[in-house]
Amino acid sequence: MTSLAEQSVHDLGGPMSVLTRQKQDHVKLDRLLSELAASAPAHQDRVLRRIYRLVFPHAFAEEAVLWPVLRRVLPDGPELTLQVEREHQEVNELVTALESMSLDDPDRPATLSRLVDVLREDVRDEEDELLPRLQHAVSPAQLTRLGLAWEAVRRVAPTRAHPLVARRPPGNSLSAVPLSVIDRLRDRLDGAIQQDSGRGRPALATASRLLTTLSHEVEEFPPFKRGEHPATHR
Repeated sequence: MTSLAEQSVHDLGGPMSVLTRQKQDHVKLDRLLSELAASAPAHQDRVLRRIYRLVFPHAFAEEAVLWPVLRRVLPDGPELTLQVEREHQEVNELVTALESMSLDDPDRPATLSRLVDVLREDVRDEEDELLPRLQHAVSPAQLTRLGLAWEAVRRVAPTRAHPLVARRPPGNSLSAVPLSVIDRLRDRLDGAIQQDSGRGRPALATASRLLTTLSHEVEEFPPFKRGEHPATHR
């Protein structure tokens, strides 16, 4: 099998194919990780937020749209997708840990380094193994249909780490709407906090913290954990 990294847009099924869309996101992620490596600690959080807004909707759409298909069409689909789901779960846990750390926390460099490593491992597993297997198992027309479905889900998916919700349907699908609304409100508030250095900043920060607390409470809702594989259960 040929890695997605070595294939052209034509080879991948055209610009609307889910394989092309996946590869484009992976290229963006590689650029952001390079930018993160070149950033001073005080500026890393800004880059990290851009990484999160790319990575979490991308992964959610994979788990909701692509991995169920792989489990149906490949004999070893369940094992292949479980490995990537473990990586996604670790990313969620590492990001949650990072968000609770200060810039001078002695554990931050190692946690950040591990996050970068897992993200790169995830890309390689997908581009070298899972997605080429999908490419050989379904038709180009199906790849296009999957691309449209994946893109539609990605546009409304959560943008933050949620380690407590299921990595599989129905839990992840049920949690999508409330968590996406909360996450996108938090994104707006955090963007406003970066731009506001005046009196409004404390109020914006308080509102963001309240939404963070609310998101943690929403994650605990039992139906949102349905379908979880024991290997990715936190």
